[in-house]
Amino acid sequence: MNRQPTDWTTPEMRRRIRRRYAAERRFRWLGLGAVALSAMFLAFLLFTMVAQGARGFTETRVTVPINLAAARLPVMPAQLRGRGADLALAGAGLQDVVERSPTRVFGRDGEGLLSPGAWMVVRDAIKADPALLHGRRRFDLPLASPYDVAAKGEGTPQAEAVVARLRARGAISTGFNLGFLRDADATDPTRIGIWGALKGSLLTMLVTLALAFPIGVLSALYLEEYAPKNRWTDLIEVSINNLAAVPSIIFGLLGLAVFLGTFGLPRSAPLVGGLTLALMTMPVIVIAGRNAIKAVPPSIRDAALGIGASPVQVVFHHVLPLALPGILTGTIIGMARALGETAPLLMIGMRAFIAAPPAGLAAPATVLPVQIFLWSDQVDRGFVEKTSAAIIVLLVVLLAMNGLAIYLRNRFETRW
Repeated sequence: MNRQPTDWTTPEMRRRIRRRYAAERRFRWLGLGAVALSAMFLAFLLFTMVAQGARGFTETRVTVPINLAAARLPVMPAQLRGRGADLALAGAGLQDVVERSPTRVFGRDGEGLLSPGAWMVVRDAIKADPALLHGRRRFDLPLASPYDVAAKGEGTPQAEAVVARLRARGAISTGFNLGFLRDADATDPTRIGIWGALKGSLLTMLVTLALAFPIGVLSALYLEEYAPKNRWTDLIEVSINNLAAVPSIIFGLLGLAVFLGTFGLPRSAPLVGGLTLALMTMPVIVIAGRNAIKAVPPSIRDAALGIGASPVQVVFHHVLPLALPGILTGTIIGMARALGETAPLLMIGMRAFIAAPPAGLAAPATVLPVQIFLWSDQVDRGFVEKTSAAIIVLLVVLLAMNGLAIYLRNRFETRW
């Protein structure tokens, strides 16, 4: 039976064509709408975080003249040159002198005006210049949390009134809070810093990378190049795929039972956190590594074998270098996921109050996600902006890791 060619000029066919084109246009507009909606939500998230977190990188200071000569602190210049300088100044009553100074200058407005750590600014200045003990100087000291929040427009009416009067006298200034980047956790929001948690995250990621990357890459090479195809290897492949989808808190329970309960490793340490996150990251690296190795053309292997290379030389001299971009990209993405995890680290005790940056892999530490979680649970309004600022730091680290993944992929990628 011969079929007649379709007559596309008939009114019915033209209507069908118009409907088809209209459906395509609707689909295109729906796609653009979905992209625009996603971009809008992302922009709203970033704008909210930056708007709230930008204030976390600043601090409000009040200028207070302090007459240290009149205080007559019983401290000798020789005591300021040793390791006991901090203890000598604290024992001499420097903190009381600093805390009483705003009341002498501003009257009732100076009561409770300074941060609990304001006297440390004066202490460090005296250590740098012992001649200050015999003179008078104006110091820019950080405000207490209620007044710092009020200076940024979100405090109580009483605190805002005090800040307004001080600002009218020219005693209030705002500057970058360098301590937020170099200090660790504290009970007062004006003294907290992110460096302790950031250093803990870096040490934890170092342990995770040192364990997960070589084991994951070698496992991928074995499964793809050497392992026989039988039921055992099929079971291993299924297990690895299932492990990649296991909730992260399960790995936390495993780390709690094995590393802390069985091996007795130090609790809340980057070493244990890195071991736990390595268990979670390893399946992701194995899967990414196998896909990258599988993408290398078989002709590369055949050519290497044809010129006399051994199977091991084929794998490590030809296949692995060509698969490295995909392996590194998958590794960094897995590491970025591990950096943002909180649940497994909570299970191994990395939610403790850590007032000093960790000194090593076995020292008590916390990480950025856990630090953000702890600060978000505080009642003091001053912790809100610090939480947002810490989120910005975490986002910057994650974006840097993903940017590194893109760079490595483009740098080592080979087009066939």
